[in-house]
Amino acid sequence: MYLDSEKKKEIFAKYGKSNTDTGSSEGQIALFSYRISHLTEHLKLNKKDYSTERSLKMLVGKRRRLLDYLKDRDIERYRSIIKELNIRK
Repeated sequence: MYLDSEKKKEIFAKYGKSNTDTGSSEGQIALFSYRISHLTEHLKLNKKDYSTERSLKMLVGKRRRLLDYLKDRDIERYRSIIKELNIRK
């Protein structure tokens, strides 16, 4: 499996406050970004996989809503996570 518990802990340790801090916006955004990149690569090989395409669109929407929330609450945290993950608006 591409996303096991060790990989999640690694992502949350790098972008969140700790490896058990799964609720921080930065950690969730990083996790969504990892999943989005994986699904994007899958769709490059499987162009007619429409259920995965729908899931990808839903993940992008969730990440966008979290980024908007973070931008409204703390603009500096928003700018730092955008820069670290190379996300463009």
